[in-house]
Amino acid sequence: MTLDEIVAKLRASRGVAHKSDIAPMLAALDANDAGHANSAIMAAGDDCAAIPDGDGYLLFAAEGMVSDLIEAMPWFAGYCSVLVNVSDVCAMGGRPIAVVDVIWSNGIAPAAPVLEGMAAASRQLGVPIVGGHSNARSERTQLAVAIVGRAQRLLSSFTAQPGEKLLMAVDLRGAFVEPYPYWNAATEAPAQRLRDDLAVLAWLAESGLCATAKDISMAGIAGTAMMLAECSRVGVRIDLNHLPKPADVPLARWLEIFPSFGYLLSVRDEHVDAVIARFAAREIACAAIGEIHAQPTVDLQWNGETRNVWRLDAQPFIVPADRRATRAFEPTPLAQPTN
Repeated sequence: MTLDEIVAKLRASRGVAHKSDIAPMLAALDANDAGHANSAIMAAGDDCAAIPDGDGYLLFAAEGMVSDLIEAMPWFAGYCSVLVNVSDVCAMGGRPIAVVDVIWSNGIAPAAPVLEGMAAASRQLGVPIVGGHSNARSERTQLAVAIVGRAQRLLSSFTAQPGEKLLMAVDLRGAFVEPYPYWNAATEAPAQRLRDDLAVLAWLAESGLCATAKDISMAGIAGTAMMLAECSRVGVRIDLNHLPKPADVPLARWLEIFPSFGYLLSVRDEHVDAVIARFAAREIACAAIGEIHAQPTVDLQWNGETRNVWRLDAQPFIVPADRRATRAFEPTPLAQPTN
């Protein structure tokens, strides 16, 4: 496959299509907000909302599972619903606290394997399911899960700076869940090893070695880099020759992975070796795959050729242009009782 074919495949991918739906959704949510003085939403693009709380941050996120995965692999869909939320918290430099779920099904039986998968992930990751909502009188099975976590120091999608290196960290001790792009290195992993691997992100944030991270999502490697670049108002150049990947997996397929453990990080030159070494100590592959620059483009390099994937100044990806700024969220104080 040529580089032009790879770029065309990425632009037409399901993951990129799903993410490109976010910007109009945000615009519709805030359609009547003139000037955003009392906006219904805050800056969008991070893996979690980060709410200042004492000496740290309360993290809050949610994920919905695609219906075809629930129908084909209900146990795995339930497992992933917890894991992807935990990954979002870790991508922000946090540690997960608990999850809640909302499940619809046509009777109890179709929901059972989904819930069993959720319970398995909860036990393995040490993150309790503390509540939620159910409706067993729905036409089909659907699932959404939300999580809360806490961070002492944040990793964010809004902090990448020109001149930094783009690193990719991924657990290669896995396999594809055929025929999907899901790279599963979690369900058979020892529980304590998996928890310790995920804790690396919080350690990197708290040590000051890194301030920017994003978990590799359904948009794949390049799509995730596009989201990161858009939030930070920078550009990214990725060298496909440097991607950590299994030798027997075609490059075009690997670019679209949704891994159980996979992150992009923007790191200053002087910290690159230390960050790579920290992942290597956990037997997790990590390499510098590109660089952050000032131009609003996301480009791929391969074997001496370069192609543009997206121009962020011409076409928003996930964030409307007027939302491309960090914006601190402060909880509204509760009204004081009157006598």
